[in-house]
Amino acid sequence: MTLIHNERTKLLANSLDRLSTACVAAGFIAPAVSLSNGAASAGISLSIALSTLAWISGGLLLHWGARRALGELIS
Repeated sequence: MTLIHNERTKLLANSLDRLSTACVAAGFIAPAVSLSNGAASAGISLSIALSTLAWISGGLLLHWGARRALGELIS
């Protein structure tokens, strides 16, 4: 039973970590590429900055959750 629990825990942690990577990509990488291509000629607005901060915060929380899940592995 311990092996099954550990594998399920690792699967959960991996899923959360992949989701956190997607949040960072959506919130930081996509706007940065968009701005570098000249899509927003006015520069960075407050709404873009707040949205980016929210996405990165979400990604950090998900990554923290993944690390916490790995702490529940049974030896």
